[in-house]
Amino acid sequence: MRVVVGAMATAQGLLCLSDAANWTVDLITCLALVACGACLLIGFLTPVVSILITIGTLAHTLSWLPMAARGPFDGKAASFEMIVMAVALSLLGPGVFSLDARLFGRHEVFIPPASRTSKS
Repeated sequence: MRVVVGAMATAQGLLCLSDAANWTVDLITCLALVACGACLLIGFLTPVVSILITIGTLAHTLSWLPMAARGPFDGKAASFEMIVMAVALSLLGPGVFSLDARLFGRHEVFIPPASRTSKS
């Protein structure tokens, strides 16, 4: 899921950058999408970056102004799917094969066995 969301964000950002006519308006948004998508692809700061992608996609979906280039986020259904996947990704974390796992280590949750009390 991390790769799909990262690839979609990077593709949308690159499509936006390829439209040189509207660089002044969308340059920061396009660069942010490319940077966030690249971070997701390598698994760096996954929860933070996926929240940023969620906010950016939500802002684009609710905006009256269209983005510079047509791309994967054109339809409301595609935007909604991207928002849901990015929120789920922010809650799930980066996964085993990511830069975060290499830098910070894998986190395992140990649940102790329930103590059984005898009822008399």
